[in-house]
Amino acid sequence: MVGTSPDFAPYEFYHIGEDGTPQLAGFDVALAQRIADDLGLELQMVPMDFDGILMELQNGNIDLGISGFSPSPERAEVFDFSDLYYTGGQSFCIRQADKEKYTKFEDFKDLPVGAQNGSIQYGLAEKNTPDANIIGLAKVTDIVSELVSGKLEGAFIETAVAEQYAKNYPELCVAWDVEYDSEGSAIAVQKGNTALLEAVNGVIKTALEDGSMDKYIAEAGDLASDEANTYEGQLDAEGNVQQ
Repeated sequence: MVGTSPDFAPYEFYHIGEDGTPQLAGFDVALAQRIADDLGLELQMVPMDFDGILMELQNGNIDLGISGFSPSPERAEVFDFSDLYYTGGQSFCIRQADKEKYTKFEDFKDLPVGAQNGSIQYGLAEKNTPDANIIGLAKVTDIVSELVSGKLEGAFIETAVAEQYAKNYPELCVAWDVEYDSEGSAIAVQKGNTALLEAVNGVIKTALEDGSMDKYIAEAGDLASDEANTYEGQLDAEGNVQQ
């Protein structure tokens, strides 16, 4: 069982098929399927809010957590992490209309700045905009919606995700890069599960070397750009997109 938060395109999201059925997609999902296939296992993805994944992993309710996790030193004290499968970055986003208004973090004193709860980005908000009114939200989709609508003045978002949103929302601007020591994504494993960690690392190594990971990333980007058929968030009890 693999926990993921499907509000993080192009990592993980729902793509609506021709029959109207939402299917999990994204390069994290493709990598999870590759791991299951190579290990001879059946993949069961478990969608949940981002800040619940590591808790469920720690409690033994899932086997892996894959949701664009940065292997920070704090997280590594509690979980084991795979080798990096994607090297990304961190970005600060504002509205296009405010590009000249906001040019540095100090401009956000007492202003609302958003970040996802339980994420590396929330820590970056605390570090870089300590005088701002930092607002934590459960989903990146909510952060983007509130930024575009004017309820937030800025937001910390992972670079690949920010760039994807900027393609779909012309009002959004990726203003500047945010310095962060651990640039990249890894899969979370229960502490001490060495056998599973080694098996996952073996699949990651192969996927990087044979070019599969590049293919997964490109395909996910193409699907995520199909805004009309992309949904980010949780499904309802019947497995349908929530309106």
